[in-house]
Amino acid sequence: MLVVADSSPLNVLVRIGHVEILPRLFGVVCIPAEVQGELTDPRAPTEVREFLRSLPNWLQIHSLQTIERIPPLGPGEQAAISLAVQLKAAALLIDERDGRKAAAARGLTIIGTLGVLEQAAGVGLIDLPTAIERLRATDFRLDHALIDAALRRVRGEG
Repeated sequence: MLVVADSSPLNVLVRIGHVEILPRLFGVVCIPAEVQGELTDPRAPTEVREFLRSLPNWLQIHSLQTIERIPPLGPGEQAAISLAVQLKAAALLIDERDGRKAAAARGLTIIGTLGVLEQAAGVGLIDLPTAIERLRATDFRLDHALIDAALRRVRGEG
């Protein structure tokens, strides 16, 4: 399965120590060069920049000839959506609300960081409560209702 990722899920998964779940869940993860640029920007967390320096072979960088302009999205989100459409990706890993709306409008399957963690917990790759505690220690914004629902599903409560 091939998926495309925006910067947020990769950034967060690297910072909480769970980026290794991506190839185990999805095989190949593709990112546009614009997302690579965001992740290697001097303002990006050190561990994220270091991860991108030693690029694993499951993470592929793509340069796009054409990027659809989708206001009010930034260049990374626009490029990630464009790449997912062009590659006919199985899913787009993206967290930003406007980006999720734009991707859904283009028929893309969307998975956010919490969804990735939930899938990984569902197949025994991680402990979801521990991963959520790590997530809470970052600047990642969490919706408590979504977290509670994910925890209930992983426990088999609905």
